[in-house]
Amino acid sequence: MTQTSRKQTKQNKPKAASEAGSEAPSEAASDDQPEAASDDRPGPVAVLRKAREQLAELTGLTPESASSLERTDEGWDLTVEVLELARVPETMSLLATYAVTVDPQGELTGYRRVRRYERGRADPPKAGG
Repeated sequence: MTQTSRKQTKQNKPKAASEAGSEAPSEAASDDQPEAASDDRPGPVAVLRKAREQLAELTGLTPESASSLERTDEGWDLTVEVLELARVPETMSLLATYAVTVDPQGELTGYRRVRRYERGRADPPKAGG
C-alpha cells in the first residue's frame, strides 16, 4: 500500500463512523415519533394536579396526597387521600381514601370513597403476616 491509499483508508473509517453516528439520531427520531403522537395527552404530574382540583371541586374536600397513580388503557387510576374532617389534635382528623378514574386527557370520569380512617391510625397488620 502506498501512503496515499493508507491515508484514504484511514480517512474513510472515521467518515464511516461519523456517518453511522449521524444515522443514530435519525433512528432515534423515528423512535420518538410514537411518543410525539402522545404529546397531546397530559403526563402523570399534570393528570394528578388536574384530578385533585376536580375532586376538590366536586366533593368540597381537600385532597392531601396521592398514594397511587397508574396509567390504564382507559386513562388513569388514582388513589387519593382526602381530609374529610379536621380535628384537634390533628392526629384525630378523619381522612378518606378515594379511588379516582381519569380519562386519557386528564378529565375526571368517576370517584368513590373506599376507606375512612383517623390520621393517627395505621392499618392493622394483615393476618398471617
